[in-house]
Amino acid sequence: MKTSISFPQSSSGAYVGATFACLGLGAGGFLLGLWNAEMQLNERGYYFTLLAFGLFAAVSLQKCVRDKLEGIPVSGAYYGICYLAVGLSLLLLGTGLWNATLLLSEKGYYAMSFVLALYSAVTVQKNVRDKKATAAGNDSDTLQ
Repeated sequence: MKTSISFPQSSSGAYVGATFACLGLGAGGFLLGLWNAEMQLNERGYYFTLLAFGLFAAVSLQKCVRDKLEGIPVSGAYYGICYLAVGLSLLLLGTGLWNATLLLSEKGYYAMSFVLALYSAVTVQKNVRDKKATAAGNDSDTLQ
């Protein structure tokens, strides 16, 4: 059963630009930190893979939540896997940083840039989806 959901007006250009900037700062800062870090190549690969996995998991979870909200069927298994993937990426990052031989300030830098990248990826995806819905003729801001 589809329900009618009303969303506020599409996001402003300044907000959309800010979310893209935050995504660039978060992911770019994380990668810049890895580039300059004095760690083995396998450690760098671990953290790079975690960033890619975390970004995909966060965007996928946002899409599932939004689809469910809009009445688009989402299987419970996929919904649960999305939550598990986001949680697992955060747990693996935390475990990696806990056991890393880095300064506490470096650990904090990686944790904050990772969280910023995940949050802004979700927001960018939301804004892109809203803009696409508005451009497709949903000017009434009601999705059915």
